[in-house]
Amino acid sequence: MSQLDILLVLLRVAFGAFVPLCFIAALVWLERRGAAFFQDRAGPNRCNIFGFRAAGLVQNLADAVKLIFKEDVIPGHSRHKFYFVLAPLIVFVCALVSFAVVPFADALVIEGKQYLMQGIPMDLGILWFLAITGFAVYGIILAGWSSHNKYGVLGGLRASAQVISYEIPMGLALVSLLAVYGTVNLGEMVHFQGRLLFGFIPMWGVVLQPLGAIIFIVAAFAETNRTPFDLAEGESEIVAGFHIEYSSMKFALFFMGEYVAMFVSSSLIVTLFFGGYQIPWLATETLVANARPVALLLLVVIPIAAALFSGWIRKNNKSHYDRPKDPRVFEAKVYIGLIWMMVIVLEAVLAGYWLYAAGGAADRILVVLLQIATFLVKTFMMCFVYVWVRWTLPRFRYDQLQKLGWKMLLPLALLNIFITSAVVVALS
Repeated sequence: MSQLDILLVLLRVAFGAFVPLCFIAALVWLERRGAAFFQDRAGPNRCNIFGFRAAGLVQNLADAVKLIFKEDVIPGHSRHKFYFVLAPLIVFVCALVSFAVVPFADALVIEGKQYLMQGIPMDLGILWFLAITGFAVYGIILAGWSSHNKYGVLGGLRASAQVISYEIPMGLALVSLLAVYGTVNLGEMVHFQGRLLFGFIPMWGVVLQPLGAIIFIVAAFAETNRTPFDLAEGESEIVAGFHIEYSSMKFALFFMGEYVAMFVSSSLIVTLFFGGYQIPWLATETLVANARPVALLLLVVIPIAAALFSGWIRKNNKSHYDRPKDPRVFEAKVYIGLIWMMVIVLEAVLAGYWLYAAGGAADRILVVLLQIATFLVKTFMMCFVYVWVRWTLPRFRYDQLQKLGWKMLLPLALLNIFITSAVVVALS
């Protein structure tokens, strides 16, 4: 392997592992700010380092320090301490590894060689995700069982019943989707969604399979144990459920595993139903052929976006009271200065590309970077939907959860398969 091959492989693997971990901090922040927005109250705005609050991100650092230095307790009544320690590792690792097959950009072609933009390039695609997420529930079951706590065992049993109930309609929703795409490879699915229906409608999965998209998204919410499907850790009923006996970094692994699973399921929903990394009406080859105009457009759009964002920061970082020396104003000036420094760097890189490096491999690298940004923006927006639902809908009762899975989603998924199969056969 050449040095370029090794570098691209390392970057690909690093992206597949590092980005979900970085999104933990972003999603915890989004959860808190989103909760504050929906409940019409102030979010995290006190925790700071020398007066810098970073819009509430410093609170995440405080939480990390607390969890790292908190006493790590293994209950003496636990009869299976090895499994007690293993359980959070299973949950976290399964959530992280399931992202490995999700394509975050189109294949990068340099000097005739093709480099797939996935953490682990393989053809299993969606089957890998289903296998890994199905295995993750063992961590929850082990956590409840090894805790030797009645609430923990009840939480583990609820989780296993919930996963069984919702994996079936999720799998059936995928069957109808696979009948349309004709492949289990996620990269090929995204390529399919780059086409246009009637010449102007993007052939995204949500357009071709609207009912399948609804079933899959609801089942994905249940698979990640997010409200309104958080029966496995219902605080008002079983006092946190399966992780009731966990503290310190073991609890942190469950906590981080939930947000990694939220990121991964959002990225998969985007990949299957919302075009993945595809920019609407701009397929990869179209972008490559028009790379110079795209770079010129970015040269104009980036400063405008930075100016609007700077105005928003300036507006929201000042006291409601008349203060001669408001520390928030100085804080806002620092953030705005950092933003414009990044803008200057980006503008210099884009100008250098436009003047000297346009053509060949540079065009494809620019397109890959644009597609990665598109993929992350779409995924972040889907994560916001998770937060939106959590702070809008109340928790289901257990009988309502099972009724929704078995009496509503399962028949709808079967009906969707029959309709899809009839349409595919009629059009073939």
